[in-house]
Amino acid sequence: MTTIGLIGSGNIGGALARALTTAGHDVVLSNSRGPETLQDLVGELGPRARAATAAEAAEAGEIVVVTIPLKNYRQVPVEPLRGKVVIDTNNYYFERDGRIAELDEERTTTSELLQAHLPESKVVKAFNNIYSDFIASLARPAGDAERSVLLIAGDDDGAKQTVSTLVDEIGFDAYDAGPLADSWRFERDQPAYGGPYVEDSDGTWPPKAGKPAGAEAFREALAQAKGARA
Repeated sequence: MTTIGLIGSGNIGGALARALTTAGHDVVLSNSRGPETLQDLVGELGPRARAATAAEAAEAGEIVVVTIPLKNYRQVPVEPLRGKVVIDTNNYYFERDGRIAELDEERTTTSELLQAHLPESKVVKAFNNIYSDFIASLARPAGDAERSVLLIAGDDDGAKQTVSTLVDEIGFDAYDAGPLADSWRFERDQPAYGGPYVEDSDGTWPPKAGKPAGAEAFREALAQAKGARA
């Protein structure tokens, strides 16, 4: 059993909290509005969950998930995350986040921005390219023929192994997509950004249904990525 801190408790954060508590982990939830606004979710999750401030969640978590709008990444507390594995679920939506020149010019990735903000943490990109509802609906036990993969990227092999274990425990196989510098391959507007999981292709959002997606589907999608770094 591991204590997981969550900085951000929106769609992805809430879905992960449900999956993690089901797998037997404790979660410490936080958001920008204060612990009192999370009581309904904590009540739903049961005794393995509690609400806290972002700083408290960062301090309490043995592993910490950052799942907030990218524009707020500089607000992530640095000191309590030193030496820890930090899972980054961020995506860049300029409509929400404002323009970020380094990303527009493809000189860096969202996770590299967070890693630069947390220089002594071990950032691993994960959970950014899956629709939140699919975290529950596509989970399968180990060895199931319809088990899906979740893409991860990171610069520290030990941290990636830690996240791979967590991914396995919530019902997926981890697929190592390389270092943080390659994480753009499964970000917004790339074929690996959710596409292999989507059953229908009419462009509606949220997707009506999810389908299992294994390593081969994502291997092909990653190979089709287009950009300055390709």
